[in-house]
Amino acid sequence: MRYIPEAQSSTLVTHEMAFEAIGNAFRAAGAPSSKVFPALIAHGSNPLNRFSVKSGATDVLAGLKMGFIWPGNSAKGLPTHNSVTVLFNQDTGGVHAVIESGVVNAYRTAAADAVATHQLARTNATILAAFGAGNQAGYDCMAIARIRNIEKVLVVNADSARAERFAQRLAVHGLKVERSSAQDACARADIIVTATPAKSPLFEAEWVRPGTHISCMGADGVGKQELPVGIYARAQLFCDLVAQSVVIGEFQHAAALIQAGSVSLTQIGAVLSGQAPGRSDDQAITIFDSSGIALQDLYIAERLLKACPED
Repeated sequence: MRYIPEAQSSTLVTHEMAFEAIGNAFRAAGAPSSKVFPALIAHGSNPLNRFSVKSGATDVLAGLKMGFIWPGNSAKGLPTHNSVTVLFNQDTGGVHAVIESGVVNAYRTAAADAVATHQLARTNATILAAFGAGNQAGYDCMAIARIRNIEKVLVVNADSARAERFAQRLAVHGLKVERSSAQDACARADIIVTATPAKSPLFEAEWVRPGTHISCMGADGVGKQELPVGIYARAQLFCDLVAQSVVIGEFQHAAALIQAGSVSLTQIGAVLSGQAPGRSDDQAITIFDSSGIALQDLYIAERLLKACPED
């Protein structure tokens, strides 16, 4: 069995590695030989401490990712989010590899945003609005800045001190940050990324201007919601996996509309493989929901194993 600790995996992963791996994972999600099993959302002895188990298989990979959210860790100076990825031995069963993947998970999630944004955002997009100023939002902004010429990041966050720390963090990577209200950010942004634990809409549907791309990264459980339902009828909808998005993702709030045929939902992998169209024109509003699928974790784990020399 191979084991890669956090100290090693965090130094091996890059935005470039994650972008390639996640693109391949999205393409694989549409293959008949691939399977993403229903996610398990649970909690520890303290119900505030949550964890999830996401598993999947392709014709060459099988395994799972355990994700942990322990809010009390912030007071202890520890990360509130952590992850462990396990790859199975396809020949004999059992565990093939265990990878501590806390930082890797942040790159993997940001790469999902970047892959979708690369396909769906206007090529001349320069203004990015970030709803949320946490760890993941920072990775998302940096990943998007790799695939679009981002001139300014508008951060929407009620905590001024948190927003300032966010700005300082992105400044190190050459990104200019300006604090903004939700309405002003929507009015100015070419790209919007939402990376929050919200359970109600972060902005009004009419605030979003034509031509905007929105990536929703926060909804990964029943009851979570970042977007106003009213925007669905104005937009083209995309996701990582339809079956999961309509249950625990952002589009759980569009499930009835999708079932009725009022709106349609396309997997981003179909766009990547040329089986479905992406953005229709420069005036279209596009929305991508990232609920987070196990194949993302399996594909980036495979890349990490290749990048890590065996003893």
